[in-house]
Amino acid sequence: MNEDTPPTCPFNSPRPASEGWHDAKLDFSKSMSYGDYLQLDTLLAAQKPLSGEHDEMLFIIQHHTSELWMKLALHELRAALLCVRNDELDPAFKMLSRVKRIFEQIVTGWNVLATLTPSDYTLMRGSLGSSSGFQSHQYREIEFRLGNKNEQMLKPHAHRPELHDALATVLAEPSLYDEAVRLLARRGFEIDAARLERDWTGPTVYDATVEAAWLAVYREPRRYWDLYQLAEDLVDIEDRFRQWRFRHVTTVERIIGFKTGTGGTSGATYLRKMLDVVLFPELWQLRTQL
Repeated sequence: MNEDTPPTCPFNSPRPASEGWHDAKLDFSKSMSYGDYLQLDTLLAAQKPLSGEHDEMLFIIQHHTSELWMKLALHELRAALLCVRNDELDPAFKMLSRVKRIFEQIVTGWNVLATLTPSDYTLMRGSLGSSSGFQSHQYREIEFRLGNKNEQMLKPHAHRPELHDALATVLAEPSLYDEAVRLLARRGFEIDAARLERDWTGPTVYDATVEAAWLAVYREPRRYWDLYQLAEDLVDIEDRFRQWRFRHVTTVERIIGFKTGTGGTSGATYLRKMLDVVLFPELWQLRTQL
């Protein structure tokens, strides 16, 4: 070797340009491609900024991706609820674990939207009209599935009967936590009969017999291991859901301060009130008693 030639890494020797992909399928004129399978033409054509401002694309994609993650979260929550109802906890654990990861993804997504400055948002806000994340039917179903129910939240969907009726059905059904409480009763714990047949359209309300049952589970986790794991999964989900709410309100505050929201709510003030909502009260309260 010429002494003027710099040494090279032996693992970086030149390779044929085609190496690694020369057997890959390149002709998709008669078969399904990646874009076909994912319907990318439809997906990528859904971003239609109205303001002409550069940052509106960020705003739209942030909310599109959140809705896609929520669609998957609901897919898992619906299935997990049925598994708990049928005493099939092992598959439910995997589904609930996935929901936790999805919520983490949504929380992380706020970091991207937080790059939108107040000046940026002001330029495009008028294009939103009265649209608001408050009107997301998927977010509302997630809340209903987790037990935060409010019949008034059906009203923003009255103009879409199919969405209104679907949400009304979820409102009237037991939540995931209601099914967990019913499971406790089936396992022999003494749960107040009124709690087991309550009006499912109302929010979850603290019940002393439910706390006593969960407390027994936590005092003997080895004896009730699957119930103990279910309880901790529920706490994990609420923990991440709270983080989602908190990240939402802080992002709103840094972009619009305390202005009224586009959908007519009090904006950050409303979102801060939502931070006080507790989904699974007995699971948090029992920790004081242990």
